[in-house]
Amino acid sequence: MSLKPSVNSNDHIQGNANAELVIVEYGDYQCPYCGAAYPVLKELMREFGNQVQFVFRNFPLSEMHQYARPAALAAEAANIQGKFWEMHDAIYENQQQLNENLLTEIAEKLSLNMPQFKEDLQSSKLAEKVDSDFESGVISGVNGTPSFFVNGKKFNGGAMDLLELVRENAI
Repeated sequence: MSLKPSVNSNDHIQGNANAELVIVEYGDYQCPYCGAAYPVLKELMREFGNQVQFVFRNFPLSEMHQYARPAALAAEAANIQGKFWEMHDAIYENQQQLNENLLTEIAEKLSLNMPQFKEDLQSSKLAEKVDSDFESGVISGVNGTPSFFVNGKKFNGGAMDLLELVRENAI
C-alpha cells in the first residue's frame, strides 16, 4: 500500500524537510505500542534527524482508547500556538496518566494561552484535521497503530525494525 495523500504542508514535520528519507507514522496517543515506539523514534531522530523527514499523522482508535481523540485534538490545538511537537512528546512521555486533566496540565506547562487552547479544542477545523489524517490512513491501508510509511510505501515492521533499517542504510 502507498501513502495517500503524499506528505504536504498540512503535515507535522520534524527533521530535515528536504531529506530523501521520509518516514510517516500514523499514531494513537493512547496506544501502548505507539508509546513503546516513541523512545525508539526519538532515538532515530537523535541519530539521523539531519537525514530524515519525520511526519506524524493522527490515527486515534477512539473505540478502544477514550483519550486518543482528545489527545490528538490537544496536540492540534497546541500546534496553533507553535507547540505541536512539545505537546506530542509530553503526551507520550506521560501516556500512563493520560486523561483530560493531563492534557490541560501539559498545555499549562507549555505556557499555552489557555483560553485560546480551550476554544481551539472545540474548533471544527481541528476535528476536521484529525478526521482527515484518520481518513488518509484508512485510504493508505493503515489497520492498526503505529503504522509506518517509508518514502510513501507501507513499512511492515515496528519502530525497532525501522531504526535498524535506517542504521543499515545510513549515509
